[in-house]
Amino acid sequence: MSSLVLAGGGHSHALALRRWAMQPRKRPKGRICLIDQRCSALYSGMVPGVVSGIYKETEASIDLRHLASQAGVDFIQAKIESLDWQNNNVYLSEHRSLHYEILSLNLGCNSPHPDALIYQKRCIPIKPLWGALKLIQEEVGTASNAPASPFSVVGSGLAAIEICLGLRKRWPTRCIQLVIHNRKGNRHFYPALRKANIRLITEEQLPEEGPILLCTGSVAPTFLQASGLLCNSAGRVRTEPTLQALGHRNIFASGDCAVIDKHPRPPSGVWAVRAALVLARNLQAASCKRPLQKWNPQRRALQLVGHPSSAKQGSAWALWGNLCIGPYPWIWQWKQRLDRHFIAMFKTNIKMTSADEPSMACRGCAAKLPASTLQNGLREAGLAALGNDPNDAVLINDSVVQSVDGFPALVSDPWLNAYLTTLHACSDLWASGAEVDNAQALITLPAVDAKLQQDLLRETLSGIRAALKEQDACLLGGHTLESRDPSNMQISLGIQVSLVVNGQRPPNQQPWKKGGLQAGDALLLSRAIGSGVLFAAAMTGQANPRDIEQALVSMQTSQHKIVQHLLHLEAMLPDAIHACTDITGFGLIGHLGEMLDASDPGLRLSLDVDAIPIYKGTLALIKKGICSTLAPSNRMAWSRLDPRAETPACIQLTSQRISNHDQTSWQAIREILVDPQTCGPLALACPTELGKELCRAGPWTRIGSVR
Repeated sequence: MSSLVLAGGGHSHALALRRWAMQPRKRPKGRICLIDQRCSALYSGMVPGVVSGIYKETEASIDLRHLASQAGVDFIQAKIESLDWQNNNVYLSEHRSLHYEILSLNLGCNSPHPDALIYQKRCIPIKPLWGALKLIQEEVGTASNAPASPFSVVGSGLAAIEICLGLRKRWPTRCIQLVIHNRKGNRHFYPALRKANIRLITEEQLPEEGPILLCTGSVAPTFLQASGLLCNSAGRVRTEPTLQALGHRNIFASGDCAVIDKHPRPPSGVWAVRAALVLARNLQAASCKRPLQKWNPQRRALQLVGHPSSAKQGSAWALWGNLCIGPYPWIWQWKQRLDRHFIAMFKTNIKMTSADEPSMACRGCAAKLPASTLQNGLREAGLAALGNDPNDAVLINDSVVQSVDGFPALVSDPWLNAYLTTLHACSDLWASGAEVDNAQALITLPAVDAKLQQDLLRETLSGIRAALKEQDACLLGGHTLESRDPSNMQISLGIQVSLVVNGQRPPNQQPWKKGGLQAGDALLLSRAIGSGVLFAAAMTGQANPRDIEQALVSMQTSQHKIVQHLLHLEAMLPDAIHACTDITGFGLIGHLGEMLDASDPGLRLSLDVDAIPIYKGTLALIKKGICSTLAPSNRMAWSRLDPRAETPACIQLTSQRISNHDQTSWQAIREILVDPQTCGPLALACPTELGKELCRAGPWTRIGSVR
């Protein structure tokens, strides 16, 4: 089995992934990884429409994570730092590396930064596109309230002209200026620019204030040339007609970061799209050691330049070499149809499933056994006492605390999955007030060839060690197994990681317990909930990739520093922490119910649902009917929300924002309260005044009180 790494989520790679999702038999055998710094890719043809406000970013974006999943490809969200082609390694951020046998580069390009001092402090390059769009979105302005400072665009090419026209649509009254170096170039567009009240100026006329957007050509990422690959003056990798890098039979390159040595073409999305089929075929052929296809790209490409006045009433030019037609409304409508058709190819589920095929069960901590199954199994095994103790960590001696946890892979990146699993396993110790010292790991790998297993093991161990190192803890050892379960899932999702984690409590001090709630306590939460719903939606492509990205940033944040702060407070204020737990598989009210059951009888919780932090996009997904596969069994905890229930340990919900008659919103709240959490928050009960101080000083949010 070969190991193929796709570096970058450009148009060529996106179309190759779509081909493999639709036709799995044409997918190269073995493990395939897609690396990109972001979880979604903007379609370049619709960027001017995003700039003008006609499209939202989500409408012009390709969900790389879901697209990779449909194609059976691992998605790794990381920045590529360098390339070592002598040893076939790609080095990523977080001090990690990825080994490849075949590498494909489709990284796009960057805007070169001019040397002139006038640009040094207040300019943003148009590429990468995300930074430029963020600048434009931050420059709030409307026809009635436009910012006073002018917005300047530097460049003489089509991109600069199209961006200026898009900005005029967004800001009808703002001063917009185009700094041009070559007044002879693209003169067809000057009448339209003047009619749109866009000033044409020189560098010497630039004002001393206002943002500057650079559209000054493009260069490939610098690490390509630094690696020793043969590149042209713009840093673009020189390739054979087969798209193989010169002198490197196992490295392919396409799109704006590459140029065919014998058939050079300027960087353009048109050629990146046209290269996709040749690239996909040659990657498959290379993995099978078959002859490769040569490509002689067309000399000219039709370019459509939009002038949006509205989504339906814009106009556009059509360029073919030196021939320029327009601007005409029919060309604008034609461009709209082409752009929307292209992006629509990635907006639906490409990989079709049969009606009798079961839906995929949720992973991560949502793979826990239901509470009733667990309790019944323990009782029948004669271990009912274990089920009655809700505390997940145990005190081994005077100061050593131990716990065990693990689950099937949540994400297809082995490093990130191991990192998240380790943090999740550590949370049981954090909830007991212990600092992690060491861990041992049990890793089950899929039954693939030895070299691929070696790579998977190395990436997994690196992720575990990275999560422990941040806490000054170490990995002592462990055990490895090979799975015997046949599986059609992508290779990296066949990894399972479990850890035994050991930590230290201050000598002769009992661990914090789930029980210990006291009337009048404030109830605090350390981070948002909703990961179960988000990842359930991600499996079917219904989650916003930006919402998944933001949730993963939170989930990757270790909470050990929070515990260190609490231990410092505890040393000065003994018994200040009355109760603590982590919110994991049984959801918020499931684990709060455990706290109530383990505390003195007669206590109730009052939860302010308006204050509960919830990951962005989660409630909207719930209202669409999406939930984790563990959520239905967790709903038995809803009985605690009914004051008429037999259990005295009730939880009362209050809200100032949700009307009593808004049953849809209340149902969504009930669902989020039973959503299983991976790397979930800590829940803490403490005196009210201490709770106020914690909320002021750290990430805590007060979500309710003990009554």
